[in-house]
Amino acid sequence: MRGPWFKKLSRVFGPRPPRALLILCVVCAFLLIALLGPSASRDFDRITSTARLDIYSGYRRLKEQATSDYLELRSLSLGANRIKDIPLCNKEKENFVPCYNVSRNLLWSFKDGEEFDRHCGVFSDRQNCLIRPPYNYKAPLSWPAGRDIIWSANVKITKDQFLSSGSMTKRLMLLEENQIAFHSEDGVVFDGVKDYSRQIAEMIGLASDSEFLQAGVHTILDIGCGFGSFGAHLLSLKLMAVCMAAYESTGSQVQLSLERGLPAVIGNFITKQLPFPSLSYDMVHCAQCGIIWENKDGMFLIEVDRLLKPGGYFVLTSPTNRVQGGSLRRIEVFTQNLCWNLLAQQEETFVWQKTADAQCYSSKLGAITTCEEEREIQSYYQPLASCISGTVSQRWIPIQNRSSSFPLNSTEVKIHGVLHEEYLEDLDYWKSVLKNYWSLLTPLIFSDHPKRPGEEDPLPPYNMIRNVLDMNAHYGGLNAAFLEARKSVWVMNVVPIKERNTLPLITDQGFVGVFHDWCEPFPTYPRTYDMLHANGLLSHLESEGCSLTDLLFEMDRILRPEGWVVLSDKLGPIEKARMRATEIRWEARVIDLQNGSDQRLLVCQKPFVRK
Repeated sequence: MRGPWFKKLSRVFGPRPPRALLILCVVCAFLLIALLGPSASRDFDRITSTARLDIYSGYRRLKEQATSDYLELRSLSLGANRIKDIPLCNKEKENFVPCYNVSRNLLWSFKDGEEFDRHCGVFSDRQNCLIRPPYNYKAPLSWPAGRDIIWSANVKITKDQFLSSGSMTKRLMLLEENQIAFHSEDGVVFDGVKDYSRQIAEMIGLASDSEFLQAGVHTILDIGCGFGSFGAHLLSLKLMAVCMAAYESTGSQVQLSLERGLPAVIGNFITKQLPFPSLSYDMVHCAQCGIIWENKDGMFLIEVDRLLKPGGYFVLTSPTNRVQGGSLRRIEVFTQNLCWNLLAQQEETFVWQKTADAQCYSSKLGAITTCEEEREIQSYYQPLASCISGTVSQRWIPIQNRSSSFPLNSTEVKIHGVLHEEYLEDLDYWKSVLKNYWSLLTPLIFSDHPKRPGEEDPLPPYNMIRNVLDMNAHYGGLNAAFLEARKSVWVMNVVPIKERNTLPLITDQGFVGVFHDWCEPFPTYPRTYDMLHANGLLSHLESEGCSLTDLLFEMDRILRPEGWVVLSDKLGPIEKARMRATEIRWEARVIDLQNGSDQRLLVCQKPFVRK
């Protein structure tokens, strides 16, 4: 006999319960069984050598799926899933980079090169639409094949631009029907990239370029890197070479380098300092990079000096008709005032070495002064300085005297005001976290992959993570964990400008990193990163009063189709991000770390959207 409780339900739902309610009941049952499991409290421990690495397999995965399904059903029941219709941008926005708009800058009276500079705070060019990939866009080939062969439709360079780009470029690249094929290191090397690298090594007193590491050269800033062939060769020598070039509306060097899986970022020598800390690089390289170094009373050379570590090298290759006569004499005057020593000149290549003696600058009376200490703190697009940086820093250590071991020793860490135990603990933590990330992502990457629109089914591995952006890098622990696990990825480490300044510690480990304000767009082209990671960034953004929606739009812009987003934060910001993620069409799942805190993990994948 049916009781009054059943009759009340019948009046609400009808004589038969709705299917959604039955599903909800089943899911709740599964959820209760999973939560009562014996190992629920051990999931995703912070630091433990005995932590299970298969925590995302078996019933654990079932629990996560049940939790996700429960949350989705709850949202359905509350009517909270009414997703806004976010439109796709016009085709003209396929390669859109915010903060760079030359014609607009000219209208606002920017001149003397400033029209080509980055201007984020003056104008609002945020997009309320999703930037679609080019019509013939294809997922990049997995590394290392993707270093040597890219799809020509993925970058904004036409066949005519390629053919008019010069004989060196044409011989370094082969343009085929729908691919740009670079010559592999295993094949014939054209235009002497290897010979050029060996020449530089010999000019600084080495037998070959294989000795760069022993000489203290670990990180190189390659200005105006062309299509990355020199950087790709340096990478084969286990050197971290970062391409940096000005924004280009067509045929971008940065976009093409990133498409090859090589580190790159937009930047230029015009009016502002680059977003790197002082004493960041062991070598700065410029081969026909188009910069007139003696301009602005040598401030471009002063900026190079700021970036170089003591004992580091500045390599300039330029046509002899450009670096000669009065121009060369002016450069020589500036380099002497900077206490640089011209080591060698061979044909069109010059190599200077920065002094390792911090007292040298005081002997140059009336030449160039040293900077005030407050200018040493952080350089985020500050105006170019006419003073010498880094001379009072405890990081003033010649590259030849630096330890090449990893991780850093206690003395090296102490310089940064960090306890050695804290540093090692952070490294151990991220080793454990990375194993869990990889355990979670690998089945998804290598499982049955959906057919991409308009393409044949891809061959495995379907897409492999190569370019990683750590949006709140802290000590660079995720980068270190990738290195320790020997994953074939590189990481762009970002330190938000109002967080603790840990970027010098990151660069001293031989990693690449920049300062950035996440209330602003990031200086890169669309579709240039395979994975975006952030730990605690959402809470930081909330405290700064910045827009979460703007951040996710920006993340969608720079993330490749089928790329991954992993966000770790408190429950409140994570839930807000999950709702926004569904609005921009990401597949999103919240994972409870089950460590007794309100920390949650949001794992998203960007779909391959054509229209």
